[in-house]
Amino acid sequence: MAISPADPTSLRKRAIRDHADRYAPERQGWIARNRFFHDQDLAYLRFLIPAGKRVLELGCATGDLLAALEPSRGVGVDLSQVCIDEARARFPGLEFHTGDIEAPATLDAIEGPFDFILLADTIGDLEDVERSLSLLHRLCDADTRLVIVYHSPLWAPVLKTAEALGFKMPATPKNWLRPSDIEALLGLADFDPIRSEMRMLSPKRLLGLGGLLNRYVATLPLVRALCLRNFVVAQSLPKRRETVPHSVSVVIPARNERGNIEPAIQRLPRFAEDMEVIFVEGHSQDGTWEEMQRVRDAYPDWDIKCMQQTGKGKADAVWMGFDAARGDILMILDADLTVPPEDLPKFWRALTTGKGDFINGSRLVYPMQDGAMQTLNFFANHAFSIIFSFLLNQRFTDTLCGTKVISRRHYAVLKENRSYFGDFDPFGDFDLIFGAVKQNLKVVEVPIRYASRSYGETQISRFRHGVLLLRMVLFAYRKLKAF
Repeated sequence: MAISPADPTSLRKRAIRDHADRYAPERQGWIARNRFFHDQDLAYLRFLIPAGKRVLELGCATGDLLAALEPSRGVGVDLSQVCIDEARARFPGLEFHTGDIEAPATLDAIEGPFDFILLADTIGDLEDVERSLSLLHRLCDADTRLVIVYHSPLWAPVLKTAEALGFKMPATPKNWLRPSDIEALLGLADFDPIRSEMRMLSPKRLLGLGGLLNRYVATLPLVRALCLRNFVVAQSLPKRRETVPHSVSVVIPARNERGNIEPAIQRLPRFAEDMEVIFVEGHSQDGTWEEMQRVRDAYPDWDIKCMQQTGKGKADAVWMGFDAARGDILMILDADLTVPPEDLPKFWRALTTGKGDFINGSRLVYPMQDGAMQTLNFFANHAFSIIFSFLLNQRFTDTLCGTKVISRRHYAVLKENRSYFGDFDPFGDFDLIFGAVKQNLKVVEVPIRYASRSYGETQISRFRHGVLLLRMVLFAYRKLKAF
């Protein structure tokens, strides 16, 4: 169904349309003149929006940004017929429509859903931001991500001066919204903010200094509040709540944990309609494999599978279990049972009620049993939680808690895109965390009461894991911040 040309009724919308019509023939020249700014902007948008996705851009102008994102299906809508005519001529493989994105009829005529809905420098032109955002749910599914990009209000005087001096294309008056305003408006429109980022200290190359500032300085604490560009990623709450999983697979990797195998089954609550337990044995020397098989046969009322690793390390065991799992939801339960099996229903509820897409356990909120964690490890974990919360732009109090929960469909996407990080994590904790953040999943932490071991010896080394955490800090900074 074609979208009819826009008929703006307000003087403000007419001014925006007329301004866009006037400057449409000049846009390519302005983009070329400010190539460094546009390249820096595009680099982060490509991080958020991988190529090959279904992308809807609202306020697409002449379609340059939409085309640069290399979508499998790209749809652009703009108020200006002149802009849309040029976009169609330059990018015939994409769909472009003239329309008022604040009009329900415009969005009703577009076939969704999309993987990403992009508003780049558009939200400042909307007359009623809350109402406009509310209209977008019809184009979303549970995994659609809304991406909003806008200039920081702190830069308003600088940008007006740049326009006056001829360094920047003139713009119509904007809604200068602060991050807190955007977050509040998203909440009112039933969108859940997942992540926010501030980037770009220098919109100019400055003989190479601009790139260094943007890569290594702009993302630092306190400094980033001075950045020009703000990025927000959000998710439709109503659509997320429509996806109700019914089955769960609990993967229990175990090495030399014979005494904990039967207690794991005895203590595990039946919290879902359909549950399976997958034991993955990792080259044990204490009879763990034989015990797994015995427990499987002794509890026929449970759906228990037993597997033996062909590779090495916890990560390999977890991926082996996940790949064999049939449940809608995938859970990890460490066989040492320091995370109580009785707490797994909390993780199930957090995910199935739409609180988040990736549920991470935290051992560092409640007091823990004596001897459960060494003092040095305790304080080191607290310090690293602050660092990782900054690096990941989401709250993390405990990155190394073994219990992590994700849907099977999100794990499939994470696995498909694992090449971005490579084979870097022998334990799997950071592979899942970094992958979840890269895929724009909403992360929620569930506090648990960390228990001491009742059988076997810990396989955690304070120095080895300390070195691992330091490596992961540098790795996360390079892959998620300084790129």
